[in-house]
Amino acid sequence: MATKKPVEELKTRVRIKVRAYDSKIIDNSVKQIVDTALRNGADVVGPIPLPTEIHRYTVNRSSFVHKNAREQYEMRVHKRLIDILSPTPSTINSLTNLNLPAGVDIEVKMM
Repeated sequence: MATKKPVEELKTRVRIKVRAYDSKIIDNSVKQIVDTALRNGADVVGPIPLPTEIHRYTVNRSSFVHKNAREQYEMRVHKRLIDILSPTPSTINSLTNLNLPAGVDIEVKMM
């Protein structure tokens, strides 16, 4: 026999994806976002660290002759995910007025 599960209420939530090149800056920004959401009475899930994107580039040092002389560069993109459950209008307003440091990219999605 199959038992039916009770249907849960659909709650609105805000999903925030944060990206930055520096891990210290992203951690400070995420802490500031979480503190603001908690201060306004919203439930917060996260921050969840997502896998770091690593972009590697290899470049010849010389333009013509020295084929074996190369330089290698690496760029890391750190990512975090935060879910804010049942946000109030004051929570959303305070999140839009946050002053975050340069180099932090934020994507906000209402679900």
